[in-house]
Amino acid sequence: MNSILLENETLTSVNENIKLIQKKNGLTFGTDAFLLASFIKAQKNAIAVELGGGTGIISLLCASREKLAKIYCLEIQKDFADIIDRNAQLNSLDNKVSSLCADVRDIRSTDLGFEVDVVFSNPPYMKADSGKRNESDEKYIARHEVCGGIEEFCHAAARVLRYGGSFYIVYRPDRLSELMAALHKHAFEPKRMTFVHADAESEPSMVLIEARAGGNASLAVTPPLMLHDVQSRGLSHRPLSEAAQRVYDCMSFDS
Repeated sequence: MNSILLENETLTSVNENIKLIQKKNGLTFGTDAFLLASFIKAQKNAIAVELGGGTGIISLLCASREKLAKIYCLEIQKDFADIIDRNAQLNSLDNKVSSLCADVRDIRSTDLGFEVDVVFSNPPYMKADSGKRNESDEKYIARHEVCGGIEEFCHAAARVLRYGGSFYIVYRPDRLSELMAALHKHAFEPKRMTFVHADAESEPSMVLIEARAGGNASLAVTPPLMLHDVQSRGLSHRPLSEAAQRVYDCMSFDS
């Protein structure tokens, strides 16, 4: 595999011993991506689609732990779709992860030739008219809803997912009502929800949801995940809490 980096790229080692090509002016691997990959339950024979793949890190993490059999990683930006395939090859996961350069607003099950078992996404969190417009185009598209908002992502999941399939998503708690409305509009029933906090004295910074296509109403709100202990406030490097360390060690919320 040709692993020569382009001028605007970096190569970083991240969790699960994955080597990750990233753009210097693009979004980098973060906690939300790792926690979503950990939140996804293993279905070793399942075929999945990731909506908005970026560098492909969430798909790569799931593939490295053999959580899913095959993942089609949808990405609208051609440069990033190419990086997804290069990252898959670099980590010898190209038999499990491949890019699909397409718009989330247009994707249909007919584009794949079948419905899938699992869909997951770390979608843009910010409205198109919010925030400063001084970012690179790559970062702006990844962070802002210029190529589809939460309703479009939920609609896309509904179009490619089989009845009874699972949709996993990480989102901002202050927009939870919008997410719930979009899920219900497209016949998803939230089944499991976990709030993530920096520590017990902080408001939640993200929410993880598992929804079912066509499921019955029955939502389990799990105990929140505290990433750090309150006592570590003020330290330059805050160690993970015991609960968070288990998630990182096992890449699972079920440990």
